[in-house]
Amino acid sequence: MSNLNHETVLSVHHWTDTLFSFTTTRDPAFRFENGQFAMIGLEIDGKPLLRAYSMVSPNFEETLEFLSIKVPDGPLTSRLRNVKEGDTVLVGQKATGTLLLHNLLPGRILYLLGTGTGLAPFMSIIRDPRVYERFEKVVLVHGCRLVDELAYSERIREEFPRHDYFGELIAEKLLYYPTVTRQPHRNRGRITELLQSDKIGADLSIPPLDADKDRVMLCGSPQFLFDMRELMEGMGMQEGNQTKPGEYVIEKAFVER
Repeated sequence: MSNLNHETVLSVHHWTDTLFSFTTTRDPAFRFENGQFAMIGLEIDGKPLLRAYSMVSPNFEETLEFLSIKVPDGPLTSRLRNVKEGDTVLVGQKATGTLLLHNLLPGRILYLLGTGTGLAPFMSIIRDPRVYERFEKVVLVHGCRLVDELAYSERIREEFPRHDYFGELIAEKLLYYPTVTRQPHRNRGRITELLQSDKIGADLSIPPLDADKDRVMLCGSPQFLFDMRELMEGMGMQEGNQTKPGEYVIEKAFVER
């Protein structure tokens, strides 16, 4: 396991019966770009059991933070859900991923669209000052089934705009739009439907999503990514990558675990 760092769990927060987050120490040599993921996990019977997890924490913080679902029979999450302060987790030494600024063409508004734990990479991206240098506005849309699953909502609304380092940028340029599908909430509905009806734009007082001017990052469930890809392609948007930037990018590394 020479390609893995052994990190110590510093804190654990259980948002719901199916969702939790935790912070760990960070090896000084571990480097990543905001929006990337690493392989993390546990040592089981002398062997590493790993899955891909985006860093919730931005790359300038001295600790790492991760957001995870709890799958009762999941090989990893059924064990990872029980970690506590002082436990050891494994973190791969190499970070990767497609949710990177240089994979996108320049644009007007950057849409960060995520469902469930697909919020995770966007938590680091919205704390990256470079994002606000490149775009006039950044729209973070987080879709969940239930209100309690809107992790980090209070931090995004209350804490981040007051941060000494990036607070002014967030207060000026970040628009946060949480939405749920199975409970009453001020924003209700699936992200795809809210985009197609332009309810998001109307609620936030911004122009409708424009394929020529706006850029999109996507992370979430396989069905969400499939539906959004169809929507993006139908608008004439092209997927970007490291060799050819495009109008949108998708993180495809995550599956139910």
